[in-house]
Amino acid sequence: MTGVRRVVPLTLGWEELPKSVSVHGAPRTERVREPVPGVLLEVDGGWLLLDTGFNAALLRDPALRRRFYPSPNYQPVLPGPGEPLEEALAAAGIDIAQVYAVAVSHLHVDHAGGLKHFAGRVPVHAQRAELAYGLSNHPEPERNAMARIDYDDPRIDWRLADGDAEIAPGVTAVLTAGHTPGHQSFVVDLDKSVGGGGFVFAFDAADLTENIAEERAIGSYIGVTPEETVAQIRRLKQIAARRGYPVIPGHDPVAWPTLTRDLATRFPPPPPTQS
Repeated sequence: MTGVRRVVPLTLGWEELPKSVSVHGAPRTERVREPVPGVLLEVDGGWLLLDTGFNAALLRDPALRRRFYPSPNYQPVLPGPGEPLEEALAAAGIDIAQVYAVAVSHLHVDHAGGLKHFAGRVPVHAQRAELAYGLSNHPEPERNAMARIDYDDPRIDWRLADGDAEIAPGVTAVLTAGHTPGHQSFVVDLDKSVGGGGFVFAFDAADLTENIAEERAIGSYIGVTPEETVAQIRRLKQIAARRGYPVIPGHDPVAWPTLTRDLATRFPPPPPTQS
């Protein structure tokens, strides 16, 4: 096998926030409810997980919620009473022990909060620039929605890249810095045994469909101008065009559930084994 054999999108919660967080220049009075994404990819060796959602403990404890989610404009929503990642994996019929590696697009609280499940267990792929920024000795990362408690764990087996890197057969991390200093998106090539083709998962390099279709700058960025975020969107579109793949926005409230339904049809779960 040279590619991915199954793709399972996960919805790990929602975020209620101003659209201007996702689209530069959008009215701050316009609000959206965006899904929090994760993606399971079946590759040689098991399941590779892209992004891990929220750390539920930081939301359920009132004092921690005030510390890590201080803005009333941003309201995270958990999907159920338990840990979002554990619940999503259970709904997909996949045991967390089957996840053999993790990759994070970046270290924001809605993407790195589930790393605690994998510390000391499996490798975690990220960009070196992202971790260096997240661990920098000043309060700026937390002001930019990174909770150090999520990722500053000596047990995490980091596998750090300096730019584009293949992280599994059929899965390439693409450095798309701008939203954060080491943000990465992912190109997924499907194996010929499942019909080929693939996807470019933008994650937060492009939150919404209009970021991609209209090449509109994202609204949240670190160390770059809004125009520089458009350059990353164009790069992803060029990669996708060469391969004939769609670019999947990271938080689109229409595109994400549509993709989830489409892939559930294309990659139905296997029937339960008979004892």
